[in-house]
Amino acid sequence: MNQKSSLEQCVIDSLDTYFHDLNGTEPHGIHAMVMLTVEKPLLQNVMRRAGDNQSVAAQWLGINRNTLRKKLKDHKLIK
Repeated sequence: MNQKSSLEQCVIDSLDTYFHDLNGTEPHGIHAMVMLTVEKPLLQNVMRRAGDNQSVAAQWLGINRNTLRKKLKDHKLIK
């Protein structure tokens, strides 16, 4: 049996609550909403754990440092 990670289960539970709270209203833009909601705290947490070292954080995230800088700027986490 394929066991879900606690993070995956948290996302499932949150989406179940989201759909329940819509009370029949049709959702729009769910992918963008979820990505924006998850990305900022992910970046904040990884940057903190990497001691604000962008090179280390980018390596941990598996993305290019320039991509990380753009994402940090997009989320107003750096100037």
